[in-house]
Amino acid sequence: MKIINLGDKEKASFYTAYELFNQMNENPESKLGLATGGTMVDVYSDLVKLMELNDLDVSNVETFNLDEYVGLSADHPESYHHYMHEVLFDRYPHFKEENVHLPIGDAKDLDAETARYEQLVKDKGPADIQILGIGENGHIGFNEPGTEKDSITRVVDLTESTIQANSRYFDNEEDVPKQAISMGLSTILSAKRIILLAFGEKKKDAITKLASGIQDKDVPATVLYDHPNVEVYVDNAAAPEQ
Repeated sequence: MKIINLGDKEKASFYTAYELFNQMNENPESKLGLATGGTMVDVYSDLVKLMELNDLDVSNVETFNLDEYVGLSADHPESYHHYMHEVLFDRYPHFKEENVHLPIGDAKDLDAETARYEQLVKDKGPADIQILGIGENGHIGFNEPGTEKDSITRVVDLTESTIQANSRYFDNEEDVPKQAISMGLSTILSAKRIILLAFGEKKKDAITKLASGIQDKDVPATVLYDHPNVEVYVDNAAAPEQ
């Protein structure tokens, strides 16, 4: 695992966007594992600019999102379906809809939906690059502290800290979903390459724990030590304590 301080969010976001662009440019049938949240907004903005400048053909690229809130329809303004279309797919409308994959948060049978999505990733993957953010409590995807290393796509209960962190996107904290469908840790580890981004003082503690080199079930991101190709890009504020 390489933890690299790129100084600021802008540089780290552009570098990640370039890596995604280069992957698709080199392999027009690339599989990308995508993440959501504030950390990724600049990444997708930069990626759109790069694709536009180069008129990149993405018609055979497939994408797989990490997670979706339980109970939110695809057109809900705070769903990750809506987020991905707003920041990426509608801004560069050349991805084929059938190649864009996210869990269905308002599925009637959630067990069937999680099994379907896990099998989809297995059948169509693995991702050439999986991008990740990290929660203040060390979660990746919505794999909260205590998650088993062999976990697969499933419905997870969100911790109070995660609910509070996500409440800034909702009018009221009561509106924040309490559950999500999330790829499991073993699902994430199936990717060929993983890039994790962390920005801001609030992420410093999680990155410092990640930098310890010690796997800790209470810091889910430390499972990444089991993967041979992980890069972590941080800004000055999130850089680990020495």
